[in-house]
Amino acid sequence: MFKLNEIKELIKLVDETSVHELEIENEGTRLSIKKPNPAEAVIQQVAPQAYIPAPQAMAPQAVQQQATINQAPAAAAPQEAAEVNSSLHKIVSPMVGTFYRAPSPEAPSFVSPGDKVTEKTTVCIIEAMKLMNELEAEVKGEIVEVLVENGQLVEFGQPLFLVKPE
Repeated sequence: MFKLNEIKELIKLVDETSVHELEIENEGTRLSIKKPNPAEAVIQQVAPQAYIPAPQAMAPQAVQQQATINQAPAAAAPQEAAEVNSSLHKIVSPMVGTFYRAPSPEAPSFVSPGDKVTEKTTVCIIEAMKLMNELEAEVKGEIVEVLVENGQLVEFGQPLFLVKPE
């Protein structure tokens, strides 16, 4: 179960970034935060096996986030097309945060598809709670695909890159 102060911090994080949607699962509880259109705001609480929409607020000063809390265990996500090839290594996010492909907006990306990497090659930065965490490739090979957009909020365990191991 998520604590109220944790939910408030996550809403604040989403509100302060260019991320439009955040979804987190913890101990069978799923939290989804989405930025709605400024003209509309919706809050929903989802109980197991039932969807209960809350009244919609019409005033622009109303709640600026849409949150969905699901107490039931999340269903298995459908296989993505990128996951079809099981011979590829997935570099996954070790934490929830904002994904950055380069050390600064003006700098080139750490890696791009076709680049060769080693276990110690920095492939991206994950910003979490104002701390910049460099993520290394963990495997020697060639970057096949970047699965996340620059500036996108990522979840714990979310695949970020596909690497063809050597």
